[in-house]
Amino acid sequence: MKVTALWRHPIKGHGREALPRVTLTEGLSMPYDRLWAIAHDAAKAGSSEWAACQNFSRGAKSPALMAISSSLEEASETLTLTHPDLDDLTVQPDADPKALLDWVSVLVDDSRAQPVRILRLDGRGFTDTPFASISLCNHASHTAVEALSQSPLQVERWRGNIWFEGAPAWAEFDWIGRDLKLGTSRLRVEARITRCLATTANTDTGVRDVDTLKALNMLDHQDFGIYVTVIQSGDVTVGDELELI
Repeated sequence: MKVTALWRHPIKGHGREALPRVTLTEGLSMPYDRLWAIAHDAAKAGSSEWAACQNFSRGAKSPALMAISSSLEEASETLTLTHPDLDDLTVQPDADPKALLDWVSVLVDDSRAQPVRILRLDGRGFTDTPFASISLCNHASHTAVEALSQSPLQVERWRGNIWFEGAPAWAEFDWIGRDLKLGTSRLRVEARITRCLATTANTDTGVRDVDTLKALNMLDHQDFGIYVTVIQSGDVTVGDELELI
């Protein structure tokens, strides 16, 4: 098996960025992944603790957010966000939260809770799990969903961190509790990932166009990908071997 892509999502639910390599640290999530999140006006989330995804603006509620792409300059923590319907925005989320909120507010459904605060959680980020997780996705499983839905799908819909090829479709579900060697790091497979409406949105347009959940439910589940934790720090590069231990 081989790593084909690495992705991070600096702001939870608001864009993604492809990477050539990454350094993983034991007990932490991918660096800068979900470092920030945008809390809405019905949120009960605090300023420095993990909170569930229901507290944040996200693609499941406002599909237009799914068409955001991002690029992070790490030294200054400056983000550039792009969207097909908006001018690009370059911003430091901590220094100028108003500019970020004004930009994303245009993309949030008027019938939904509106974005009001930028939150930051160093080290583990606002992952979808109460533990510091990284998500792995299998290209063969993606192809299987395309066949079930009878439609091509962008891999970005799944918001995965690490993509791999070389395993049969859905083989990753049998790895729960097992360890993986990836580059010089080691990971432990923790759980399957249950999917939401965000995956039904086209990541080029931000419009819901394919019922991915209906396709998954043809298999009597709504899962795609697996959550892993880092149990040994190390480096991972696109093209590295992925080995089940």
